[in-house]
Amino acid sequence: MNTLIIIESPHKALTIKGWLGRGYKVVACKGHVRDLPKSKFGIDIENGFNPQYINIRGKGELIASLKKEVRGADRVILATDPDREGEAMSWHLVSALEIEREKIQRITFNEVTKNSFKEALKNPRQIDINMVNSQQARRILDRIVGYKISPFLWKKIKNGLSAGRVQSVATRIIVEREQEIRAFVPEEYWIITAKLLTENGVVINSKFYGDTKGKIDLTDKEQVDKIIASIGNGDFRVADIKKSVKTRRAQPPFTTSTMQQEANKRLSFQTQRTMMIAQELYEGINIGDKNTHGLITYMRTDSLRISDEAREAAKAYITERFGEKYFPQTANVYKSKKNAQDAHEAIRPSDPSITPESIKAKLTGDQYRLYKLIWDRFIASQMSAALIDTVVCDFESCGYIFRASGETVKFPGYKAVYEDLTEEDNGENGYGKNRLPELQLDEKLKQESISKEQKFTQPPSRFTEGSLVKILEEKGIGRPSTYTPTITTIISRGYIKREGKTLIPTELGFVTTELMKSSFPHIVDYNFTAKMEEDLDKVESGSVDYITVLNEFYGDFKKQLDEAEKKLKDTKIELTKIETDIICDKCGARMIIKEGRYGKFAACPNYPECKNTHKLDSADSKDKDPSKEVLADEKCKNCGADMVLRKGAFGSFFACRNYPDCKTTMPYYKDSGIACPDCGKRILMKQTKTKKTFYSCENYPECSFSVWDIPQEKRCPRCGDLVLKKKNKEFYYCRSKCGWSEGK
Repeated sequence: MNTLIIIESPHKALTIKGWLGRGYKVVACKGHVRDLPKSKFGIDIENGFNPQYINIRGKGELIASLKKEVRGADRVILATDPDREGEAMSWHLVSALEIEREKIQRITFNEVTKNSFKEALKNPRQIDINMVNSQQARRILDRIVGYKISPFLWKKIKNGLSAGRVQSVATRIIVEREQEIRAFVPEEYWIITAKLLTENGVVINSKFYGDTKGKIDLTDKEQVDKIIASIGNGDFRVADIKKSVKTRRAQPPFTTSTMQQEANKRLSFQTQRTMMIAQELYEGINIGDKNTHGLITYMRTDSLRISDEAREAAKAYITERFGEKYFPQTANVYKSKKNAQDAHEAIRPSDPSITPESIKAKLTGDQYRLYKLIWDRFIASQMSAALIDTVVCDFESCGYIFRASGETVKFPGYKAVYEDLTEEDNGENGYGKNRLPELQLDEKLKQESISKEQKFTQPPSRFTEGSLVKILEEKGIGRPSTYTPTITTIISRGYIKREGKTLIPTELGFVTTELMKSSFPHIVDYNFTAKMEEDLDKVESGSVDYITVLNEFYGDFKKQLDEAEKKLKDTKIELTKIETDIICDKCGARMIIKEGRYGKFAACPNYPECKNTHKLDSADSKDKDPSKEVLADEKCKNCGADMVLRKGAFGSFFACRNYPDCKTTMPYYKDSGIACPDCGKRILMKQTKTKKTFYSCENYPECSFSVWDIPQEKRCPRCGDLVLKKKNKEFYYCRSKCGWSEGK
């Protein structure tokens, strides 16, 4: 029997070919072969929302080739991805390739490994039409929103805009956070720190807590000065000691969203980059044994379930590497969220015995870092809890209480593999993580010094890609497969822009969001969008018909669209025009910045009477608000003007503000806020010509200190100071020179 297996990815197809004998042929369809047309709406609403699918332009030769393969096969196995999109892809292949029903078999597998694939071959099934309908419903909903609202936005704001059921809500989230930041009113507060000295000469930093009646908030200088004056130079005594052992349990293995969040926090990966690398790890890597291995399980999932086989493999590794006590007596089982689709396992290494270090030479730098993150998280999720000895001491003087706390690891448990990143690790909790010396009740401590510091409350942080994914998941907006394209779309459409790692709404984002909220409140309503996701889940389970879901949605939507068209019939929203220094050489007007399909350009404001345009360079398009410019610490060596941060084809650099009259430039750098351990001057963050970041002393070349990385999440286990990393080496050492180091 001749068997044809159709995979969506050419790379995955190459991996699978090596596992099969004679009688099998593996080909790739390279994604969807049919879709709704781009040139027209393509949905017949009056006839049951009938979609008008067509073969995708440019795939004619591929479809003809696949048809020929189908005709010569006795059996056709559709092995596309194990999710709704993959199920719909197989369904479209049946129609586009005209596959006879009796030939069709459908298989799915969660990991690209030989055993998993062979097991899938033994258990073929038919195409799940409920999954197909769920995907169709999502596609039709998005088409209705996009093709009906987008022309409305073109008329009211400008051409080229788009609306989306998920993207518009994501934009609203970022816009409302920015409004919250702008409306924030800082509140004053104070911190009093007392340095206390034990009889053995150990210094303890303690923070003001309150008095014997309870906690006191310090809100003004007069209150602080009164407390400090009351204490004077008096000594302190140990008023209370609380010791406890905290149990910290490991976090679960990754889902799509948590992987994107952690990769963003720890590796500074954007979500698109994370998913691209995860796809490579899933489809297979040649690790040197003449076979290609899929290193991780399917990377689009919101389930926390893992197989018994994977758990046993993790147990074998943990007990052999760390000992029996590092594996819990009762295996760790994590419960998925209520609305999670449990079709796949959590993201984990397909073979836990393949450690990151053992295949590091076979992976790219990014592949290694992400695989290590996934591997570490999975192994840690199966390990015993960590036990932490904690102590909180209260010190009393003149009726006032100062407090210090510390902790030490009694039993590392999962922390031997994976250290958590929490908000407490940023050092803003006031008490720190220092180990306190042994103290006794009523023990006297001398006051070495007492100081005060004025602070102000900070507004909420802007979203990063990771934190945006987190809130989308919390609110039930979108699904694992939609997070990355949603973020990519709102940035490419100009609603949001990146500033470092943060996401900031543009003027266009503000205007569009306000228009959507007033005209289409359902579309950008958090609860409504989450309910639509629940309805799509019900379609997949077969409990609701997808036509019913579409009918319920379209009734209210059509009413809102008609009302908006009528209410805003003659309304046109004008965006702020940003002027350049360029004078139109045809009519003499000052040109303004516009944005087209190929980016920003300068255009005459008298369009259409004058259609003159001009190419922009980095100096022309600079922000006119000097407070928003990033300046170098040094002035231009040629003319003495400020050196302003600019972006070019090869990365960021500083250029003279008087460009083009003065063309002085200098490499980009940023103050890291860390002192050089060799000479005490600043350590600067710089970029190579290939845009890689490294750290070096500002006194270079007199001081040759240089490190490839300063891992912010890593702290010296001996003294708690920052850890540095040697350039191009896996060698870490403490910057305070306490003697601690690890690696080679």
